[in-house]
Amino acid sequence: MRDILKTEEFDIPEGVKVSIKSRVICVEGPRGKNEKNVRHINMDIQLIKGKANKVTLAVWQGGRKHVACLRTIKSLIENMVIGVTKGFQYKMRMVYAHFPINCIIQDSGRSVEIRNFLGEKTVRHVPMLEGVIISESKNQKDELILEGIDVNNVSQSAASIHGACPVRNKDIRKFLDGIYVSERGTITTD
Repeated sequence: MRDILKTEEFDIPEGVKVSIKSRVICVEGPRGKNEKNVRHINMDIQLIKGKANKVTLAVWQGGRKHVACLRTIKSLIENMVIGVTKGFQYKMRMVYAHFPINCIIQDSGRSVEIRNFLGEKTVRHVPMLEGVIISESKNQKDELILEGIDVNNVSQSAASIHGACPVRNKDIRKFLDGIYVSERGTITTD
C-alpha cells in the first residue's frame, strides 16, 4: 500500500550551517565542511529557517522501500552534523601472539605501513581516505587512532586496515592475529 505523504523532521543545532541545493546537502560546522549528493533518491528536502532551523524530508506516493529512504537520509544528515561538531574517532588494536605487528604512519597521518604481520616479509601500504588522519595512541601500546569528520571515510579506512592483513592457509579460530576495531565514538566527548 502506498502512503500519500510521509515526512521526517530534523532540528539543526546552533553553530551548524546547512545548505541544500537540488538534493546536494552541505553541512558546515566548527570542524569543517561535509557534502553529500543524494540525487539518486526521489524526495523533497527543504530547509526551514526560523527560530530553530529545521530540515524536512518528504516522500509523496511512496512504497515501503521508498518511505524507508526517509529515515536513511535523516540519519545521514545527523551523522554529518555530528561529524562537523564533534568529529568521529575509531580506535584499532594490533593483536598478535608471537610476531609483533609493526605499524609505521606515513605522509603525516595520510597512510599506514604494516610490517611483520605473522612474520611475513610483505609490506602492506594502506592509504587513508580523504579527511581521515591516523595516529598512534600515546597512552596505549599497539593502538591506532583514526579521526575525521565523515563517518563513511573513517569507518572505511578502518575496514581497509583490517582487511589488509588476513590470515591465509591457517585455522582462523586459532590464529587471531590482526588489527581490529576496538572502539567507535566521537573525538570530543560530552
